Amino acid sequence: MKKWLLIILCSFCTCCATAQNLPRVIILSTGGTIAGQQPDANKAGYVPGKIPIEQLLKNIPSITQKVTVQGEQIASIGSYDMTVDIWLKLARRINEIFARNEADGIVITHGTDTQEETAYFLNLTVQSDKPVVLTGSMRPATAISADGSKNLYDAIIVASDVSSKAKGVLLCFNESIYDAKNVVKTNTTGVNAFSSPNTGAIGQVYDGTVFYNTHSLNKHSGSSAFDISKIVSLPSVEIVYAYAGASAIAINAFINSKTNGIVIAGTGNGSFDKAIAGSVQNAVQKGIMVVRSSRVVSGKVTPQYLGAFDDSKLGTIFSDNLNPQKARILLMLALTVTQDKNKIQEMFLAY
Repeated sequence: MKKWLLIILCSFCTCCATAQNLPRVIILSTGGTIAGQQPDANKAGYVPGKIPIEQLLKNIPSITQKVTVQGEQIASIGSYDMTVDIWLKLARRINEIFARNEADGIVITHGTDTQEETAYFLNLTVQSDKPVVLTGSMRPATAISADGSKNLYDAIIVASDVSSKAKGVLLCFNESIYDAKNVVKTNTTGVNAFSSPNTGAIGQVYDGTVFYNTHSLNKHSGSSAFDISKIVSLPSVEIVYAYAGASAIAINAFINSKTNGIVIAGTGNGSFDKAIAGSVQNAVQKGIMVVRSSRVVSGKVTPQYLGAFDDSKLGTIFSDNLNPQKARILLMLALTVTQDKNKIQEMFLAY
């Protein structure tokens, strides 16, 4: 009798020890297509953010064999409605989780429309080198061949993998892993929605195994570029789109609204026509910070020392390899700490 009791107790202790040794991952859900619902599985339309995170986790029950996982609902929106307030809420909650040692990694479920922006914002504000991984889906959870469950499973595996540490915020989608700075949504409807045109994916996850092909140039030391612990709002920064024959109506409206910064989604190497150029000079004279970015999907905006777009003469900042939407994020955060154009330019080269 004592012999059997000992065997039972030992088996129980072994199981407990195994469970206790599993990586701990917390899912922070914001809604999106991955939580979308559509009564007709054959249709593409859906309502985003309808399914709670607890239900999404039930679709991947085998994940509990590899990690200890729990979910929190941060928001229930389509990511086209993402706001700075939710970004700040997410960053604070992530920093709190890691400061309290509540998890070894975090996964954020998110709509794809602004997923790259949230990833980059968090990359600049998370105060830990532990993995933070964003994912989502292109098909709602109720659709035929929904891609959300696989993406969520893979993202949890990536977040729980020790090799994902100190790589900054990551985005896991369609079995590929991207770094937050370089990833861009490049397809409107396909399940291969993301890519990094300048650098490519930094890794893959397949059959529950994580492979990194390259070392991210954006390694995270555990101390973020910006401290948002006491920030309740960010300076206003707007984006002006350049195109053939563009007028100055939009940029003038932003100048008159006394926005703090303007990013030009320029043509080519951050260029824009004479109408916008005149208003750029007006904005700079009024103390509005202006950044030259580009609407082109790959390449970088370089400093120009001669010709029409000499940044030293225009008083502008060149965005390097940040697209307009990410340049906006960096400028908003930069303006919380300095109004010095040269220091902000250094940030664009560093982050």
